[in-house]
Parts: sequence; structure tokens; C-alpha cells
Amino acid sequence: MNDCCDKSCEVEALHKRHSAVLKWVLVINAVMFAVMVAAALYADSSALLSDSLDNLGDALTYGLSLWAVSMGARAKAQVALFKGLLILAAALVVLAQIGYRLAYPAVPLFEAMGLFSLLALAANSLCFALLWKHRSDDVNMSSVWECSRNDIAANLAVFVAAGGVWLTNAAWPDLLVAGGLLLLFLRSSFRVLRSAMAELDRSKA
Repeated sequence: MNDCCDKSCEVEALHKRHSAVLKWVLVINAVMFAVMVAAALYADSSALLSDSLDNLGDALTYGLSLWAVSMGARAKAQVALFKGLLILAAALVVLAQIGYRLAYPAVPLFEAMGLFSLLALAANSLCFALLWKHRSDDVNMSSVWECSRNDIAANLAVFVAAGGVWLTNAAWPDLLVAGGLLLLFLRSSFRVLRSAMAELDRSKA
């Protein structure tokens, strides 16, 4: 009997495809974090900084996902649980940044916000396309795709914030979008955590 017809061969091939995709999105997000955090500090933008922290969280998430590719269902669920906690930590950092900007107001540079949000949108759209067909493969890839979807929403929100700052010459659109990203991160973390907990429960049965 041909070994390649065996179920284990199919699983191994799937793991290889997952690894290849995760390596690409890991590199993209690591590079974008460095670019975006520099842009956020230059633009003095809370929304852009939130977006850059999302890229950092994603790079860590994809690294964990890459490590978990060949693991069993329970191990993948444990990694997904940790990823949910990472997203929650990002939300808390965003909350702290909003609080800081409320205490020390500053009008961000809308030009930098708009330009770098579009650059990030292009990078994250590529990640989204790479992950699309693997979004339902397992809890590991599902949580990775969840992060990628959040990235695109965050990039669009920052672009809208840049337009708001331009129109109003005020910081509140930037803070408003940062608050929206905070809610998005919280929602995403709860979804990933709920999915991971459900998978852990199933693995015990």
C-alpha cells in the first residue's frame, strides 16, 4: 500500500503548508511592527501605536502557531489559549496608551497616519490572502486567521482616524479609533479564548 495514501501523509503535507504560510506572515508582521512603531512615535498617534502593537502581538502569535503546527489538538488548544491572552495584553496596552493621551493631549500628524495605515493595509491584506484557505483547518490556524482579520479592520480604522484628524485638527478621532481597536482586541481575545477552552474540553473527553 502506498504510504502517501495514508492519512498520516495527508496530515504531514497539511502541516508543511501551514508552516510555509506561517513563516511568511511571521516575517511580514515582524517587519511591519518595526516600521509602524517608528511611524507611530513620529506621528504621535495612539491609533497607529495600537496598530503597531497589534503587529508585534501577531508576530509572536504566528511564531507560536508555527511551533504548534505539528502538535496534537490539545497542545494546539493550549497555544491558542496563550494567543488569546496575548491579544488581551495588547488590549490593556492600548487602554494604557489612551489614558496617557487623555492626560497629555497632542494632535497627531494625519499625513503619517494615513500613509502608514495604507502600507500596513497592503501588508496585512497579503497575510489575509495567504491564510484564507487555512482558516478552518484547526483551532491553531483559526486563531491566526482571526488575528489577520483584525489587522485589516485596524488598518482601515487608522486611515479613517487620519481623515478625522485632518478634518477637525484635533486628537479625538485618533483616540476614538484607538478605543475602537481596544474593543476589537477584547472581542477577539474572548473569541480565541472561548474556542481554545472548548477545544481543551473536547480533548479531555
